Amino acid sequence: MRGRPRLPGELQRRFWILVRIGVGVPEAAVAVGVSPRTGSGWFDQAGGVMPSMLEPTGRRLSFGEREEIACLRATGSGVREIARHLHRDPSTISRELGRLSLSSPGQPYRASTAQADADVKAKRPKPAKLATNLVLRRHVQAKLELNHSPEQISQRLRQDYPDDPEMHVSPETIYQSIYVQGRGGLRRELAKHLRTGRVRRAPRGRDGERRGRIPGMINISERPAEVDDRAVPGHWEGDLIIGQNGASAIGTIVERKTGFVLLLHLPDNHGALAVEEQIITKMSDLPEILRLTLTWDQGREMANHAQIAVATDLDIYFCDPHAPWQRGSNENTNGLLRQYFPKSTDLSVHGAGYLDYVAAELNNRPRKRLNWRTPAEALDELLSQPFNPPGVALTG
Repeated sequence: MRGRPRLPGELQRRFWILVRIGVGVPEAAVAVGVSPRTGSGWFDQAGGVMPSMLEPTGRRLSFGEREEIACLRATGSGVREIARHLHRDPSTISRELGRLSLSSPGQPYRASTAQADADVKAKRPKPAKLATNLVLRRHVQAKLELNHSPEQISQRLRQDYPDDPEMHVSPETIYQSIYVQGRGGLRRELAKHLRTGRVRRAPRGRDGERRGRIPGMINISERPAEVDDRAVPGHWEGDLIIGQNGASAIGTIVERKTGFVLLLHLPDNHGALAVEEQIITKMSDLPEILRLTLTWDQGREMANHAQIAVATDLDIYFCDPHAPWQRGSNENTNGLLRQYFPKSTDLSVHGAGYLDYVAAELNNRPRKRLNWRTPAEALDELLSQPFNPPGVALTG
């Protein structure tokens, strides 16, 4: 219709949501009504990262909410009635209804016009921290050139400058400063120092299985604080390493305090039932004191997490999408495992005995953070303490 405002922000938002759940870039573009070339342009310009202004959050009104406001307003509903209906603060509704009052006095509220105005205002440039703080930027850049990961840089800054928040930066800010064009701060070529070496972020889960909302999952934000400081044993992180063409996989589970590794044998498939059976088998062999929590990403292989929790007495938590640093111990271990299980190879050829051999080799490798003890030694020491119940032998 002539004169109807376009909604590129809403189209892009839908496009990115599809990409996040594993739909290919060309397919996501067609699904929202634009050409594959346009979708590729959006993806390349953003460096494979959903722009923050398009992120669905509880703070911003969605286009659907704006449509409801328009309908309710047209029937004569007042501000407070609309706010109750949408479970929003009345001041939020009042500001929204007044959004276009100056530019279009006397005109009824229209969701499409309001959304277009909100998208334009969301694009107002906000200076990125690494673009404005020269000292911080130089420090981060120097550490990246030494091949430190964004998570390592972020956490070390908090230790080195505990009372200076201006020298604190999140891993995601570092990633976005590298990948997102126009974000400012860091050069794109610094991406070669990241573990992946990619010049742009790749959408995850294109095999059609790994992505998707898992019913009943509990977010990592609700995980006990004691997990973060690694003071207590029994908190684990897990994931799959994937073989050639996504056809094979090996499950990896790592204990956060000691770095002790368990490998899951998945020779036939890596669906939810196979992963459930393997986790229950491996974790049930552990003493109860070592079965507190398990943190995983949002892969569909954990669709049976409720059954796993009941069988193992583990509390299971799920990371945010695209946040591998929330499973830092597991990500680092998966990198080490690629020495034994190279990418783009068939992982189903490795028998259960070989997986146990690889796990034992890693568990008997000295670690600097353990004062050069091995994970097996550290775990045995924990189990030998008087207040711990006797456990199984875990060094073989």
